[in-house]
Amino acid sequence: MIHPTLRVGFVPGVEPDRFLQRWKQGRRAARLELVPVPQSQQDEVIADGEVDMCFARDPLPSDRPARDTLHAVPLWEEQPVVVINTDHVLTVLAEVTAADLGDETEIPAQHADDAADRVAVAATGVGYARMPLSLARLHHRKDVAHRPLRGAEPTRIVLVWPRDDDDELRQAFVGVVRGRTPRSSR
Repeated sequence: MIHPTLRVGFVPGVEPDRFLQRWKQGRRAARLELVPVPQSQQDEVIADGEVDMCFARDPLPSDRPARDTLHAVPLWEEQPVVVINTDHVLTVLAEVTAADLGDETEIPAQHADDAADRVAVAATGVGYARMPLSLARLHHRKDVAHRPLRGAEPTRIVLVWPRDDDDELRQAFVGVVRGRTPRSSR
């Protein structure tokens, strides 16, 4: 008997292993395949059918027609941080504010997939990089530190899939992500 496979994409910083373990514990007939997805391609992999569902970083497509074709389940917020060289004076603070960064140089994002590059530049001491905590942890190096950025808007991780492709298998995975067990009901 061939079991179906549910392909679930995830952007950098998302750690889907706990969901894989819960899926396996439920002894489901379908296989779960986890697929790393660059953040810049999170919309395309869903639209092209490369994955069935995807842990994506909001914002999703801003054009209303594209957004209306997707289910989007908000999951968690990511704390914004600044990444700085370990010798930077701001490392003495437990958290920083926009006022603390007033005279500092921000290393701006050039594209959605450049977090590692911005961390490398911050390591040189020429400025700071703003990003979600999950990306700062993913790209951590010995020569950088990160501090929470108080008052900044968090980013959000959402689970998305096409409305037209909704089925029991996808709903079972949504249940796993939301913490439902095989014995619980919706």
